Amino acid sequence: MPFPDTLPQAVRVAAEKYGDRPAVVDGSTRLTFADLHQRVRDAARGYLALGVRPGDRVAIWAPNTWEWVVAGLAITYAGAALVPLNTRYKGHEVVDVVERTGATVLVMADGFLGRDQLAEIRAAAATLGDTGDVVAGLPALRGLVRIGSGASEGTVTFGELATVGAAVADAELDAVADAVTKDDVADILFTSGTTGRSKGVLTAHRQTIAAARVWGTNGGVSPDDNYLVISPFFHSYGYKVGLVTGILFGCTIFPVAAFDARETLRLITEERISIVPGAPTIFYSLLQLPEFAGADTSSLRFANIGAATIPVELIRSMYHELGFGLVLPAFGMTECVVATMCRPGDSEEVVATTNGRVLDGLEMRIADLETGAELGPGEQGEVQFRGDMVMLGYLDDPEATAAAIDADGWLHTGDVGSVDAEGNMRITDRIKDMYISGGFNVYPAEIEHLLLALDGVKEVAVIGVPDDRMGEVGKAFVVRTDDSTLTEELVLNHTKERLANFKVPRSVAFVDVLPRNLSGKVLKNELREDHA
Repeated sequence: MPFPDTLPQAVRVAAEKYGDRPAVVDGSTRLTFADLHQRVRDAARGYLALGVRPGDRVAIWAPNTWEWVVAGLAITYAGAALVPLNTRYKGHEVVDVVERTGATVLVMADGFLGRDQLAEIRAAAATLGDTGDVVAGLPALRGLVRIGSGASEGTVTFGELATVGAAVADAELDAVADAVTKDDVADILFTSGTTGRSKGVLTAHRQTIAAARVWGTNGGVSPDDNYLVISPFFHSYGYKVGLVTGILFGCTIFPVAAFDARETLRLITEERISIVPGAPTIFYSLLQLPEFAGADTSSLRFANIGAATIPVELIRSMYHELGFGLVLPAFGMTECVVATMCRPGDSEEVVATTNGRVLDGLEMRIADLETGAELGPGEQGEVQFRGDMVMLGYLDDPEATAAAIDADGWLHTGDVGSVDAEGNMRITDRIKDMYISGGFNVYPAEIEHLLLALDGVKEVAVIGVPDDRMGEVGKAFVVRTDDSTLTEELVLNHTKERLANFKVPRSVAFVDVLPRNLSGKVLKNELREDHA
């Protein structure tokens, strides 16, 4: 049976095919695929009643929970494009994305991690003006849906969506869902740009489904699997490789709102978890638990690790201590979610030292950094991809799109790598300054721009430095003004108040001067050497 073309089709087919099998387990809430389909329909009715129309954008700012699963799938079921927002964003970061996408509804978890998200949004939006019926400063917003207990003026609770949409007939809802095509925009995920401002990646339904399809097929995912989704749903690996894979292959997903090693180990043993993708820090944390030695992890079958540098010792521990039968590193990005992947049967050496081979539906080449000419096996250059899974482009940014995807359709990743004679790709360096911290991409330009606005900072450069648990963390090199009394604590607190925590540097070095080349560009390689 062919895979569905759109997400509404996928939800409907899953309900027909897997029916009473469990789809989502979140604490005491257990939804079958039939339950999930019905709840998605109810929420989609609510969106339509709030004024959502096909082609609109609907944002969701919430952690991994069963409510996110229902709310997120209902957005595309109502013909809109899903805009997931990072739970670590501050209010002004959320307002920026909501304003730029023209989102007509915002679904949010109020009170997550002890914060007052609703107050943050209203305060940040108020600086934009007084227009807006739902939130002052956001005139396009027609509805604000709160996941959480208690009432708040001007909002609809998530539990009230079904009641709000009760007047929307089945025929109207079906017509909207059926009208969605494979080429319509399914989601807009935001990824930081090297200029410091986030960029919205436009992806069609066929592309989101293709990413889940190739990943699930390579991993042998089936209805017998219990899938622990630790990667957040606002990230392509949590949403597309996680949630959408569960829908396509009929496995049960267990969403994790915030990673805790002991709770993760408990879920693995008690719920007989079989699939756990994630960043290296997740597996290190499990192995280091005192109670790990006595835990039964025999249910573990398949692990997938992203493009972060993976120590050989960790791969061996995943096989021989955690007990995974299949460990498949992969490489991808928001602009092309799954590009390369190891395959079942690959040797331990290939798994430990490469990112695998290019996936079906894509071409890969290594291009000379100066001439752009295609290079041969073993030669290092920029890793580039072309094919159906490459993004449609960046939201309202044709210049950035043209810079990322050339006239011949090749996506320029900004990563330096090589391909061996068997087609296995290795990432060896980065053209961009981006680094990966705990599985999240961090772009130093955004942090540098923020710190340059801090009194006492004359110059600043941020790099990623190795960290055993997080892969890499930020380190800021700061040149102070002559009269400055800045301390490391003041610099770090300035970033903690204004940035998501994965972007916050972990250390500061005060220096007299930053190393630069003749054209004035900071030589970050020298800073890395100084750190080492």
